[in-house]
Amino acid sequence: MTPQPTILVVDDEKHTRDGLRRLLENEYDVYVGADISGAMSVLEREQIDVLLTDLRLGSEDGMTLIDRALKMPRAPVCIMMTAYGSIDVAVEAMKRGAYDFVTKPLNLDKVELLIARAVQGRRLEQENRALRQQVDERYGLENIWGDSAPLHEVLDTIRQVAPSSANVLIEGESGTGKELAAHAIHNLSRRNKARFVAVHCAALSPQLLESELFGHEKGAFTGAHERRVGRFEQANGGTIFLDEVAEIDPSTQVKLLRVISEERAFERVGGNQTLRADVRLIAATNKNLEQLVREGKFRDDLFFRLNVVRITMPPLRDRKEDIPILVRGFLKHFRKANEKPRLDLAPDAMDALLTYTWPGNVRELRTAIEHGVVMATGQKITLRDLPMAVRQAGRATSPRGISAAEAFAEKSSPLDLHETEKKLIMQALAATNGNVTAAAKKLGISRRTLHRKINEMNLSKKPADANDRVQSL
Repeated sequence: MTPQPTILVVDDEKHTRDGLRRLLENEYDVYVGADISGAMSVLEREQIDVLLTDLRLGSEDGMTLIDRALKMPRAPVCIMMTAYGSIDVAVEAMKRGAYDFVTKPLNLDKVELLIARAVQGRRLEQENRALRQQVDERYGLENIWGDSAPLHEVLDTIRQVAPSSANVLIEGESGTGKELAAHAIHNLSRRNKARFVAVHCAALSPQLLESELFGHEKGAFTGAHERRVGRFEQANGGTIFLDEVAEIDPSTQVKLLRVISEERAFERVGGNQTLRADVRLIAATNKNLEQLVREGKFRDDLFFRLNVVRITMPPLRDRKEDIPILVRGFLKHFRKANEKPRLDLAPDAMDALLTYTWPGNVRELRTAIEHGVVMATGQKITLRDLPMAVRQAGRATSPRGISAAEAFAEKSSPLDLHETEKKLIMQALAATNGNVTAAAKKLGISRRTLHRKINEMNLSKKPADANDRVQSL
């Protein structure tokens, strides 16, 4: 059951307080106060949605109460009651953050309508805040999972470039998380209150892409039955993300160049009105744009406009130490989605995940974990539950690698992915007699990353022979 909205009525006249309480209590939880001290006591104790206060509270000033209320962590919507002669003060209150004002003597119908609108506005604000939080949780840096050196380099660049207004070009193979990086840049930027608009260029024909980007006027072409607002107009004040930008045809490249230049101008298809859009552009591609420029397939001036800051998303095969972290996150998500809370990963399955080369990168790993969760019939995802390509990799052996299955002394025990990583490092150190460089090479990670993990896991304090060697490095 949804709780009733809460109203705090503050007035030094008892009959006004009581009358407003009777008027509102059927639809709201109503609290009352006679002065600033009593009102603040309620505001600090209860979550108030709307504060309705008189301007004159005996010798005190209702403006002071509004100022203090608006500074609270979850400030209420504030409405001032005032006499006709003090309307200028009420207007000043609105300039300082109050929602609106009503004059005395009160028109009760107007009071009810104003409070209803304030409550509705409050509800929409809370819903928008919840949606933004969901977006942040989905697309924030914390959901670009991993601890490898290549990924840390990407995250550092995102943090540095996000507050700027620079265009960004994100390169990388399919499935490496280019759109996730674009969302993170937007969410960490000053434009994060405005829209993030994504356009997948490869999915549209040249004519449709031009219309999608810039909009069209009614009758501009067959099927254009009404005016359409383009994505650049929709993204005004925010960020536009062009995925697979290499697929844009030459004529559209010319128009794109104009809209991301200092002019920031464009016309809708079939129109002659010049429009302007203040957008930050992030482009992504899985192709080599510099090579396309040399071949005459992509404009060099457009490339230079896009390539202000370049981010290269590393393929998963170059950051295999992130696989246990990614698996942990995907497993948690798909266990919940498929109502299999006890499901875990068997050693042979992890061995296959660490051995496979992942041509589809993180997206393919995500799909493999979902496949495993769906196909598992017991309490563990085993090798046979994974997709065929991954199963075949699991059956192969690598002379230079370490089998993940070897990291488990008891195969019947539940898999702890943190322990898996820890035991793999211990295996590598033991196999290389504590030589960190050789162990890092064997694990497929950088020496710096291995040193950090050794310190984080306190492995250098272990009494094993291999770790004695680590202490001396």
